[in-house]
This record gives sequence, structure tokens and C-alpha cells, in this order.
Amino acid sequence: MRVRKKVRGTAEKPRFSVLKTNMHLYAQLIDDEKGVTLAGFGTQSKGCREKRKSKTGAKEVGQQIAHLAKGKNINTVVFDRGRYKFHGLIAELANSAREAGLQF
Repeated sequence: MRVRKKVRGTAEKPRFSVLKTNMHLYAQLIDDEKGVTLAGFGTQSKGCREKRKSKTGAKEVGQQIAHLAKGKNINTVVFDRGRYKFHGLIAELANSAREAGLQF
């Protein structure tokens, strides 16, 4: 809640939220004004080559969420790392999304 109190997403600049579980990794683009998820992708989603949480899986999720954002004409986002430190899988996912064209 401490991070989400300051980080808000809009339709033009949605919140890029990341979730890690013991086995999988998920990313969503959220419009907080309307309370709507604009796009989402994870390691369990159809079309993901890596089925587990790993650095290659994080790269794949970052690239796919950037591709989904480009399809909805979204170029800039607000990154919400949640309770996780910005290193390892979270950094890998963010860097691959940046390489694919998302700005944050």
C-alpha cells in the first residue's frame, strides 16, 4: 500500500504492476481511475515459451507486455514494483520492457 499510495495510473499512462509467486511471474497494465486492467501477461499465459519463473521467462513477459501496450497505443507507463526490490527478475522484466519500447 505504501507504493500504491504514490503510484497512480491513468488511461494515457497506466500503472505497470508486477507480481511474483513461487512458480510464476505476472505483469499487468492498470488504469486506476476506472479500475480496469488494460492488458496482462504472465508465465502461465498462452504463447509464453517459458512456463516457470526464471530470467528468460521474465524477459519474455516484459517483451510481451510491451507488445500488448503498443497494440493499445500506450508508450509510457508508471512502473509499480510492489513490495519487491528492483533486482533480479523484476529488473530483468523491466529492462526487457524498456528494450521493447515502453518508457518509464
